[in-house]
Amino acid sequence: MLRIRFTAEDLLRVRIASAPAPLMELGMAIATLRRDDAVFRRWARRIRLPRSARPLFELIPPTAGGPVFLDPVSEDFDDGLDRVLSTPRDDVSAELARGCRPTPWTKGLIDGERDAWQTLERALRGAYDGLIEAEWTRVRASFHADVAWRQMLLSQEGLRAALVSICPGSRWDGATLEMNVPWEGERLLEGRGLTLLPSPFWTGGPRTSVHPDGSMLLVYPALTPMPLIEPEDGDTLGALVGQTRADVLRVLTAPRTTTELAGTLGISGASASEHARTLRRGGLVVTRRTGRAVTHLITPLGLRLLNAE
Repeated sequence: MLRIRFTAEDLLRVRIASAPAPLMELGMAIATLRRDDAVFRRWARRIRLPRSARPLFELIPPTAGGPVFLDPVSEDFDDGLDRVLSTPRDDVSAELARGCRPTPWTKGLIDGERDAWQTLERALRGAYDGLIEAEWTRVRASFHADVAWRQMLLSQEGLRAALVSICPGSRWDGATLEMNVPWEGERLLEGRGLTLLPSPFWTGGPRTSVHPDGSMLLVYPALTPMPLIEPEDGDTLGALVGQTRADVLRVLTAPRTTTELAGTLGISGASASEHARTLRRGGLVVTRRTGRAVTHLITPLGLRLLNAE
């Protein structure tokens, strides 16, 4: 159980990051590759990781708990890379000692050896080119879909629902958010606030780190990782649930009103509503009402169906 303890000040300083961070996603992508994550298996078969990026496997474990200095929360890759390469040596030493097996290369990083740091720069650039750059449009779509859903929960049901829904089985106990993870941990915010960062490349449990502005960063799996996955040849999903309903599921990887759904697919509003109702009965879509409008979104079960082999 991860317990995040809020003060009154912290509750006023909960925010959502404005955009995904390329180097944060890069670290998650490396960890996902190392985990052989079933959700991303087709993506992993399709990508080609350059040999120059392989040294990152020494730094980033399958749990994604690598050195914090590799994960600057910058919206620009080059700016983030500059921050990595200018990390103070004491911070490098502390982070590598915390979670990395000593090797000649990591010792070179600690000692500030030029060749070691050039190897790190080549590894990060190669991994970005091979894993992230071509997928960035999908990363942004996935990120902003989660943000839109989280903001809707916040406006309709409040902060409690917006935070508890990040991790199934989580709950509030007084001013403490208890997140259902298979390890024990405690984070005291102490007035620093909490920044939420959905990750399209991560399907593991929530992770925390310190944001550059001093606030705590909570990284968690984005609700809709599917924009990262290229469709396979042949529409097996269409054969299973029907072509229009398969198209509905694909469109609902981002929140849509019934009107938006109908317009996107070129069908009537009544037809869109009926297809959403059928998929909702099967647990593949969730629907929320705001005034006279309803908003639909694919569920985790629906995502698994989209990702089925």
